[in-house]
Amino acid sequence: MTSRKLYHGTGPGTITPDGCAVDHYAMLKPNGEPELVHAAIPQGASILELGAGAGRITHSLLSFGHEVVAVDESPEMLAHIKGAETVCSPIQSLTLHRTFDVVLLMSFVIETADDGLRRGFLRACRDHVAEDGCVILQRKAPEWYDTVQPSETVAADGRTVRMTEISRPGPGLLAATMEYTLGDRRWTHFFLSRRLDDDFLQRELNQAGLTMSGYLDGNPEWVRAVPHPREG
Repeated sequence: MTSRKLYHGTGPGTITPDGCAVDHYAMLKPNGEPELVHAAIPQGASILELGAGAGRITHSLLSFGHEVVAVDESPEMLAHIKGAETVCSPIQSLTLHRTFDVVLLMSFVIETADDGLRRGFLRACRDHVAEDGCVILQRKAPEWYDTVQPSETVAADGRTVRMTEISRPGPGLLAATMEYTLGDRRWTHFFLSRRLDDDFLQRELNQAGLTMSGYLDGNPEWVRAVPHPREG
């Protein structure tokens, strides 16, 4: 499955390989995610943030006293991050030869419809999490795949956010286009994603040497996983 079939984007400025508009992501603010993560991990924990984008979450985690290494495949995204070590690399081929207290994979990246790519993401998580650390994943609640409908909202920053062209091309799959408009600027982002219910996700985690250990603050959209002990 090609990346073009999985996701693509349009609009002014640089568009990353996964269809994200750098100018759009650079203007986004956190929405409670850093506080949720910070409350669930040790004070001063080292964090590997996979798919960090333009630092929407990174900067808040730094302000909470965490050491953050931010990874993204887009150098244009990483140029917006200040105060953290940055690594320009696809997640699935990341090899840092070091481990972290927390590996963070947010923004529903784990829900890619490409099974091989998802497994590569999870292997990278396992390779870089400390033996007594944890992996935090963000997914949509499984029922969202059945209930989501076209929508239009106006964000606090004045952006109009539309979800359109929703289809369900196969079991557990959902395709849609997000449209973001601010003034005379308009970006679109098409994505194809897969539902990850607990049973499916646990099987995927197990292949990577991880296991689910609960949710953050009881929210099933935020999954905590821990590593299987290394043999020998």
